[in-house]
Amino acid sequence: MELSGWVQDEAYRWRRPPTGAMRVPAVIYASAALMAEMDDKVAEQIANVATLPGIVEAAYAMPDAHWGYGFPIGGVAAFDPDLGGVVSAGGVGFDISCGVRALHTGLRVGELRPLKEALADTLFGEVPAGVGSTGAISLAPAEMDAMLEGGAAWAVARGYGTSADLVRVEEQGRMAGALPDCVSDKAKNRQRREMGTLGSGNHYLEVQEVSEIFDRAAAAAFGLAQGDVVVSIHCGSRGLGHQIGTEFLRDMAKSAAGFGIALPDRELACAPLTSPVGERYLGAMRGAINCAMANRQIITHLTRAAFARIAPEAELSVLYDVSHNTCKLEEHQVGGVPRRLFVHRKGATRAFGPGHPDLPSDLRAVGQPVMIGGSMGTGSYMLVGAATAGERAFGSACHGAGRSMSRHQALRTWRGRAVIDELAGRGILIRSPSYRGVAEEAPGAYKDVTAVVDEADQAGLARKVARLKPHVCVKG
Repeated sequence: MELSGWVQDEAYRWRRPPTGAMRVPAVIYASAALMAEMDDKVAEQIANVATLPGIVEAAYAMPDAHWGYGFPIGGVAAFDPDLGGVVSAGGVGFDISCGVRALHTGLRVGELRPLKEALADTLFGEVPAGVGSTGAISLAPAEMDAMLEGGAAWAVARGYGTSADLVRVEEQGRMAGALPDCVSDKAKNRQRREMGTLGSGNHYLEVQEVSEIFDRAAAAAFGLAQGDVVVSIHCGSRGLGHQIGTEFLRDMAKSAAGFGIALPDRELACAPLTSPVGERYLGAMRGAINCAMANRQIITHLTRAAFARIAPEAELSVLYDVSHNTCKLEEHQVGGVPRRLFVHRKGATRAFGPGHPDLPSDLRAVGQPVMIGGSMGTGSYMLVGAATAGERAFGSACHGAGRSMSRHQALRTWRGRAVIDELAGRGILIRSPSYRGVAEEAPGAYKDVTAVVDEADQAGLARKVARLKPHVCVKG
């Protein structure tokens, strides 16, 4: 990225003052080294976000930021409905509420090693993965609407888990304000057979070892110790979320001029929060959030079934479930004044600090777990919302390593079979229906997750708690 026009006002914070149509500054949390590695498109996109009506404070980008559709992936922005603020489908993304759920297993890594092959095969057979993957569940129209309103709570009510699971899920597993009638029949039809499936792209189910602890107090609060085995499930709202994004981006682009909105980029299509199209999108998007949470709940149930066959002594409890790719109404202090704002997080997660009222009571004193997914060959991290988090990017942090190479470039560079063999030689077992998908997600196609996490920590967005080393990865 070309750094002219950017001012480094902290060690890990860069600011671009408003110019042209920008209403607020653009801010990127990163070191000089990561800034230099970012695509120039990130700077262009985050500056464009800063031009949108009703934006508050600044347009933010996380250390893992890279080019996206409209907003950069890793982009955060908040809008005030009383100031003509907007909602942007491009600021949420196509995979609405894609997120990570972490599960304890109660196993130690020594117990896992002799079971790895059997567990990898059983998980791959139990949890459908890949492009267009479908599961055993088929939702009739009334059940589809009930799922869109009920989220993970709907799944629990139908036998996929227990009510104890919901305590550690954002929104307690159900996003209020969902409007199934605002979700098109086409979107619903795409989802009818996709509940309980991983999908493709960067989605995964990974069995991991807690290989290093950085914050013992937070790790103890999360129930983590070095050598523990955990499971991470990364997936979202599948075809339903993608269809909602596609349809509303089109509708918002058509209606923008009628609202007096001049778009610097058609991909930033948006609508006033209080407009009919804005309200319809919020209702549909909340339904997609519920869909994603229900999907991860069902996959949790399938994962438990797989473990029960191979390691019946395992007890899989939910550590936490956090979404990215959302827009949520939240209260934040701006200039010392509390304001109700619609916070877009695209490729970013909540990272609420200690004492936040939205956290489960047993985690409130320490802060919110933040799961940062790396590549299938490099490991992931568990963080916790920092005490300063509410002052930075509306309590947000990065969500992953962030791509450094496009999928097309990755396909030209690696072959899926070779990637699987190389990782197997390092003790990481990959199960996937697609060699192409593995090549696209090769570890070398991603930024250094350790560098991204270190900078999130040093920037005060979230604190490092533990590193998670992959042992088994089911990849879409």
